[in-house]
Amino acid sequence: MSIKFEQVTKRYQAGPVVNDVTLDIATGEFFVLLGPSGSGKSTLLRALAGLTDIQHGRILLGGRDVTHVPARERGVGFVFQHYALFRHMTVAENIEFALRVRGVRAAARRKRSTELLKLVALEGFGQRKPAQLSGGQQQRVAVARALAHEPAVLVLDEPFGALDAKIRVELRDTVREVQRRLGTTTILVTHDQEEAFTLADRIGVMHMGRLLETGTPQRLYRQPTTRFVATFLGAANLLLAQRTAEGLRFGHELAVPFEYLAALPGHRDEVVAVVRPEDVEVAESAERLAHRAFTHGHVHSSGFAGSFERLVVQAAPDSGLRTAIGHEGPGEAPLRVEVLRTAAESATLPLAPGKRVVLGLRRFHVLPTPISGVVLCASDAARREALRGDALVQQLVGSMKARVIDADDDGVALASAGTLAVAGREPPAPASAGSGLRVVPGDADAVLRLARALGHGGAVLALPPGTQLPSRALLLCTSDGARPATLGVLASVMRHLPVEATYVTVQLPTAPRAEVTASFRRLLDARAELQAAHGLDVRTEVHIGDVDGWIVGLLAAEDAPLLVLGTEATAAELAGLLAGPLRPLFQAGARLPLLLALAAARPAASAAPASALAGDYG
Repeated sequence: MSIKFEQVTKRYQAGPVVNDVTLDIATGEFFVLLGPSGSGKSTLLRALAGLTDIQHGRILLGGRDVTHVPARERGVGFVFQHYALFRHMTVAENIEFALRVRGVRAAARRKRSTELLKLVALEGFGQRKPAQLSGGQQQRVAVARALAHEPAVLVLDEPFGALDAKIRVELRDTVREVQRRLGTTTILVTHDQEEAFTLADRIGVMHMGRLLETGTPQRLYRQPTTRFVATFLGAANLLLAQRTAEGLRFGHELAVPFEYLAALPGHRDEVVAVVRPEDVEVAESAERLAHRAFTHGHVHSSGFAGSFERLVVQAAPDSGLRTAIGHEGPGEAPLRVEVLRTAAESATLPLAPGKRVVLGLRRFHVLPTPISGVVLCASDAARREALRGDALVQQLVGSMKARVIDADDDGVALASAGTLAVAGREPPAPASAGSGLRVVPGDADAVLRLARALGHGGAVLALPPGTQLPSRALLLCTSDGARPATLGVLASVMRHLPVEATYVTVQLPTAPRAEVTASFRRLLDARAELQAAHGLDVRTEVHIGDVDGWIVGLLAAEDAPLLVLGTEATAAELAGLLAGPLRPLFQAGARLPLLLALAAARPAASAAPASALAGDYG
């Protein structure tokens, strides 16, 4: 039976614990939900089973809407982490319980329990009590009980968490074999990555209530789209690289020649590269590497891990290599690269701490995020520290694991103590004009100045004093051309903020029918584009009125949502927006943070006058 979640949202007092989750699971698929504690995995399963209600969205089983159907009528078998067996009943009685409450005759119940005991390799254990079984055996009984009434869907909520390693491996093999034999659509919740990789047809990674990514284990490991998934699914080095005319540079080294750049996503100057430890080659000199060198340094530490050796290599300060994580500036910790070598490689080239080495790059993956780091732009250190301490900035930086760069109020990065000149080489640019999320104090002049400096293709976050962490994000695009870039920025923010996101169009009351139809079509297109390109869902809303009234209404609301404005406006049009409809956002007492997503500007010949932008923001 197929499973479909449509914008499922579950809220508690602190906010959404499941946030607009949209997901399709095919009949017979083994789907694994992976994520840290508190990410909303178990709550989503309980909603599927009917054990908790939801505030928004729908749940469909086999195309039937079961959102408000009682749990016992959904045909879902549930296996809990802590067995939940009746201690006073025998194993057979536990398995037969679900059949007994459904009025199944005794002979049929006994036959079914015998079949299931054989299926989970517990033949002859039917008359024992749970206390006479091991933990692994009790969990097998729980699986058999969940299958007793032949559910179309099997749900397992961390069923192996309380077991030791060997029994856990044996039981998960049993569950996978049973699932394949019966063809039951199955969802497993776990925080164990190895378990997810072993069992899953597909994996979904959740964080802060949102489903960040879904895909096969191989794709999510090799081609993640977010920093969180890259670092959550195994070890990863997140490094900054620079696009140049010659190719992609890691620090001073040209690691990837120009001909390979066409395959990389986007056109940004600065990108975030994911380098897995096993994809780093180690040698004593560049000539002995089979792949291009990307940095050099010395071995900081080594550790024995059975068939593998774990190395930590500290990059030399003169290598120019930069991490995508942490703060750039005085007092920055040395950059260390994780390396994983096989036992054969370790035996061929033994390495002790302090040994000088050169690192080669076997393989890497560039994240498609438009935000390579966070740049704090202010005229003095005190204002930059105020931006750094802002609740919204702290949430973004902490969740993204983003690099923080200090810059002046024109967006020019300040000199980093870790950036050293090397004879005969140009030092790496401190921060290219088109990279990173620029954060400024909330005034229109600062926004316009940075927008002009960035040209188009960047993002600027304007923060009024005392900004609180928003619970909503509202997206408004000034044109269809601005939508793709703006959705990319919105997706990056949605993955790291516990906000409910809504795509908004503002429709004049006097708009003709054709314009109204086109406006609704844009809403549907935007939602479909976000799902297809970024795997996320967004709500839609039509505001009848004008932009000025809509913004005034937002300023008067009890909460202060994050306003995401996407535009491909020219400099003159942007100045008109900031001085016109957006001016109330920068007045004294205004509390709304503004995230301005800049797309490539339209040719001047086809540009609409600034006055036209005050009408329909589709």
